[in-house]
Amino acid sequence: MSKRTWALFAATLVSIIYGVTFTIAKDVMPKYVEPFGFITMRVGGSVLLFWLVSFFGPKEKIALEDFPRIAAAALFGVALNMLTFFKGLSYTSPIMGAVLMVTTPMIVLILSAIIMKERMQKRKIFGIILGLAGTITLILYGKSMVNAPNATLGNLLVFINAISYGFYLILVKKLMDKYNAFTFVKWIYTFGFIMVLPFGWSEFHAINWTTIPTDIYWKIGFVVVFSTFLTYLLNLISMRELKPTTVAVFIYLQPLFATIFAVGLGKDELSLVKLLSAVLIFAGVYLVTQKRVKSE
Repeated sequence: MSKRTWALFAATLVSIIYGVTFTIAKDVMPKYVEPFGFITMRVGGSVLLFWLVSFFGPKEKIALEDFPRIAAAALFGVALNMLTFFKGLSYTSPIMGAVLMVTTPMIVLILSAIIMKERMQKRKIFGIILGLAGTITLILYGKSMVNAPNATLGNLLVFINAISYGFYLILVKKLMDKYNAFTFVKWIYTFGFIMVLPFGWSEFHAINWTTIPTDIYWKIGFVVVFSTFLTYLLNLISMRELKPTTVAVFIYLQPLFATIFAVGLGKDELSLVKLLSAVLIFAGVYLVTQKRVKSE
């Protein structure tokens, strides 16, 4: 398996894990753990795992001038990213939140063109539009706008989340070009935990651990180990071979895999619209991930 093929596989695996996470995390929040308290657990648990794994990884020293970039990556990729998304979903409907979330590839494409001077190829633009069309169709079909106590604020927060993650992908790309992922990801999460703690401590402290069933503990563990620790590592690995725009487009696969998982559990049904949406999404991802002969 070539490095690029492995990178594409890693990015796909991230989408599968996130797709499963939507269903699993919903069983935990807010009945047993409030959103910010859950974020504190996710980030705190991942900090411990990243530091533990780093002892077995490559031994590299991070230059002092790179720590501001790491802190910025922690702000945009961990703290602001997670806090605005969870808070935004509490104000707007999950449907609109999901629709706004998949604007990330469009934002990354624009930011890459502005910051990294990446050429906006027509093929990639068309692929992103195809994927966006398929994802919006998949999310919106048969749904209604309900449970949105403050849709305007919620939509704004989720959109900030999308922009934040776009900045993160671009910031971390330069770190990937310089260091091994295990060298700096522990610092990203350490800074991220410090930033998240003031917002999530009260909700984390309020958790009644004695009332949490065993299966919920397993689901919390899944979110910490797989949905946070493993996905961030896989994303960083994929970014060593792929451009930020290419990595970002895989976000389109998340609602698709979420639907497949729900159908597998008997909580949803297949339809012609869903199948057509899947074709659009895969076509979009294919166009964006195809390597140019000379410059990709």
